[in-house]
Order: sequence, then structure tokens, then C-alpha cells
Amino acid sequence: MQWSDEGIVLSARAHGETSAIVELLTRSNGRHLGLVRGGRSKRLRPVLQPGNLVKADWRARLSEHLGSYHVELLEANAARVLHERTALAGLNTLTALARLLPEREPHGPLFDVALMVLMALGEGEHWPALLVRWELGLLNELGFGLDLGSCVSTGETANLIYISPKSGCAVSGEAGAPYKDKLLALPGFLLAGEGNDDDPALDDIINGFKLTGYFLEKNVWRPRDLKPPPARARMIADISE
Repeated sequence: MQWSDEGIVLSARAHGETSAIVELLTRSNGRHLGLVRGGRSKRLRPVLQPGNLVKADWRARLSEHLGSYHVELLEANAARVLHERTALAGLNTLTALARLLPEREPHGPLFDVALMVLMALGEGEHWPALLVRWELGLLNELGFGLDLGSCVSTGETANLIYISPKSGCAVSGEAGAPYKDKLLALPGFLLAGEGNDDDPALDDIINGFKLTGYFLEKNVWRPRDLKPPPARARMIADISE
């Protein structure tokens, strides 16, 4: 069994004296682990940093085996943001959250957006909004997607400004007004066709992270007895300043 694919490094842990078990998020083969012989060497350690994009060749005798990787560096995203605290926290947030995906199930669109986020890190101020969208996509891939198409109460498609914390469905301003203290804010940049889609306000980005964080906690972290990645809280604190 063998395949070749592009992959984002999610983690690398020592195995024996010289090797490493490497976890990649690949475009066509999903979250996939493999053994990299010599992965702890001076040559390969910089390649196997979380967030880097690599070309990966995987081989195994049987498909269910761990198998081995041969990797080549394509983009050194980790080194590019190493000294940028907020961008590095964003990178570590994405790679930690991607490890929530089931193994060996392809998530091509989510992979492509992850690449967009990683390439945008440190290149301006628009990457946090991309990361919010990626987290929204992650929820969908995990089976907990939010319904943002119409108001759950009236069916209207206009003025959707709230999300029900119980159903994960959008609520219009009029329908949600009596319950606004119990509803979550729905930032406009998460809705298709909104005029502020390309340049959301900081408050909208923070509300976006609150929204995705709420449903990640409710549906993923708490049921799995997991804690949110510490890098996520650091990142949100930094961009809030």
C-alpha cells in the first residue's frame, strides 16, 4: 500500500532513539499517522514542526498498519511565525484542533482553508477571521455544523444576528429580541453575501471565536473530556488587546 499527498504537520513525537511518529492532515487521506525514520535528526526536526506543509509519501504492507513516511518540506510556516506571538498561537490553535478529526477520513475543503489560514499568518490582520471560518468548518466536519441559512423561528433569511445555543440555528433580530440575553451573537461575516465579509470588525471576530468555542466546548471538548488548546485562549487575548 502506498500513496503520495500534501500534508500539514500536526504533531511529531519521539519513537525510539532516532525516529518520530508524525501526524499529518493531508488533502486526500485525512488525518494520518506514519513513522519517519531519522525524524529526530537535525535535518528533519525543522521539517517536522507543526504547521509546516510537506510532501508525504506513505507506505505500508497493509492499509491498517501505521506505515512509514518519507517527507519533503514545501512551506516552512512554523519558522515564518516563530517570533510572532499571536500568529504562532494561531498556528498552534489550528494544528491542535485539527487533531480532533477522525483518522484517515478525507476533509479536502477543510484542508484547503487550513492552508489559506497558515499562509495568511503574519501577513496582515485578516487571518483571525479566516481561522473563525475554519473552526466553523471543523464543527461541520465533526457533525455539529450550525444552520445559518434561515431563522429557526420564522424562516426568514434576512437580519440573522443571533444563534440559538440549544439548536445551533440562526435567529433573526426580530424573533430573538425577547431572548437576546440568552442567545449567541452571529457575526455577519459568517453569512454568505454579507457586505463586511472581507473586512470584519474586531468585535465580530471575537464574537466569532466565542460562537465556535461555545459549540466546540458543548459538542466536542466536554463530551471527550478534553480541554481547549491553551494557544487558543492566548491568541484571542492577544487580538482583543
